Amino acid sequence: MSDKDLPRTDENAPASAAPADSAPDIHQAGPEPEPFDVSAAVFPRSKPEEADEGSRQTVEQNLAVVMGVPVKMQVVLGAATMPVASLLKLGRGAIVELDHKVGEPVEVTINDRVIARGEVVVVDEDRFGVTLTDIVADPFSGVTGKH
Repeated sequence: MSDKDLPRTDENAPASAAPADSAPDIHQAGPEPEPFDVSAAVFPRSKPEEADEGSRQTVEQNLAVVMGVPVKMQVVLGAATMPVASLLKLGRGAIVELDHKVGEPVEVTINDRVIARGEVVVVDEDRFGVTLTDIVADPFSGVTGKH
């Protein structure tokens, strides 16, 4: 079958031309995009006492949203490393020795980041708790400070 045998949708267009409603050819060379300047965002910093009432309400609303975000808090009593063969031999009643000693502070973590250290205490007859003894001043740097 030749091109002459195919029906034409436009009298002036060859049969192999793409229909007008098809996607443009992405391989065609087009005009170069205009260069643009990229710079860091700068946000005005004002003291809370200088903020107007509208911005204070916005800050309070934003904080209210953040305050409702759940975080995962854990108290790490210790850890142990063992070969897989030993792990497979563990059964009911087995004792796994941890790297923390009795009386050593435990780590309090939020979303896997240490935020404090403390001592394990018995809250009721059937519940444990932690008395915080050391707050991590900057959880990102690991610097601690007594509070």
